[in-house]
Amino acid sequence: MTTTAEPQVLPALPHWEQPPADLRAATREVKAALRARLEASGRSVEEVFAVVEARVRAAVEEVEAQRARGEEVWPVLEYADITSGAVTPDDLARLRRRGCLVVRGHFPREQALAWDAGIVDYVEGNRFFEDYRGPGDDFFGSVGSRPEIYPVYWSPAQMEARQSERMATVQRFLNGLWRHESEGTTWFDPERDSLYPDRIRRRPPGADSGGLGTHLDPGTLDLWMTQAYQRAFRHLFDGSVEQYDPWDAAHRTAGPQYPGTTMCSAFRTFQGWTALSDMDRDQGVLHTVPVPEAMAYLMLRPLLADVPDDDMCGVTTNQVFPATERWHSLLLRAVSGIPDVRAGDSVWWHCDMIHGVDPVTDQQGWGNVMYIPAAPWCPRNEAYAASVREAFADGSSPTDFPAEHYEREWPDRFAPEQLNRTGRRGLGLDD
Repeated sequence: MTTTAEPQVLPALPHWEQPPADLRAATREVKAALRARLEASGRSVEEVFAVVEARVRAAVEEVEAQRARGEEVWPVLEYADITSGAVTPDDLARLRRRGCLVVRGHFPREQALAWDAGIVDYVEGNRFFEDYRGPGDDFFGSVGSRPEIYPVYWSPAQMEARQSERMATVQRFLNGLWRHESEGTTWFDPERDSLYPDRIRRRPPGADSGGLGTHLDPGTLDLWMTQAYQRAFRHLFDGSVEQYDPWDAAHRTAGPQYPGTTMCSAFRTFQGWTALSDMDRDQGVLHTVPVPEAMAYLMLRPLLADVPDDDMCGVTTNQVFPATERWHSLLLRAVSGIPDVRAGDSVWWHCDMIHGVDPVTDQQGWGNVMYIPAAPWCPRNEAYAASVREAFADGSSPTDFPAEHYEREWPDRFAPEQLNRTGRRGLGLDD
């Protein structure tokens, strides 16, 4: 007689779909529950973390070796190769391994420079600098120039880039790196992006900028405390850590995120920006830890015995998720900057990736970008699209951002009749 083992039933996890009133008490409770769940699977926290640490250490050492040999750590692809289907399997493997990408020639250089000039005309013509009231939040408080981040969302330049076919082509390519179907569910549509409005950065020649410290943006305590994210990171907490895949979108596209000035209501496969000026690699540019698997390290590290029971390695609500030498020194050994970019190139990094911006003194040349991510159509993004449509209609700041609303009375902001098919679908106006 053959018997079949019963599926293992692990202890349920407590969860809070809104930020708990007592963060420290909830942190103690969820950490104890996560440890108990792992132990019930037959593996200790230390054993599971050791698996992740070995995987991440190998990737970090590979990055260090590349840098020592003088090789470019960031993958670089030509837009023409993406659109013609000439990207090789080796290119794709390297892109998945590094989780970041520069797309050369994403837009013609002349187009990018024209957009940059158009933004200047747009803000100057609407007396933005005379009306500017200072930063609406403290997220970019360290950058130091006035202003470096423009809270402008609806310029013709930004909207033309967001709804362009060239942008949609790259977004489809990047979305396709993810597993978007599993467990009988289609988690997102890789062929259709939501239109996620974000700001502009314009840093002038001669600027001194404090940069941004290493951090990541997918969430804060909600990553451990909400049911959807507990399911998304299920393999880290149920004894099957070897199955963890940073490119699996399961359970990430419908759940809530804790509110705050640093939140992103949308699910982004990749964060990204498009260069509106030429930028050399030593001029206060983006750096990442190009190891997508590092998220597993970040999620498990707070469960080790050297971290206080009421602390998640410094993660809390209403602040960015920090990556620090105290808790994440292994990961930060791999911090690697982008190569030189030219106007029209675009830069992309996995949504879970540690990143920061280097400080700069007396910047040489302009440092101008439009922030445009890859945010595929899914329940979470469809829900946010409703508020985006309202903001677009009256020129308001989108709800993910401070309520500054500079553009409400600007007559030359992008108009609804200028939307093309891609733009209308990205706002949920057409199927």
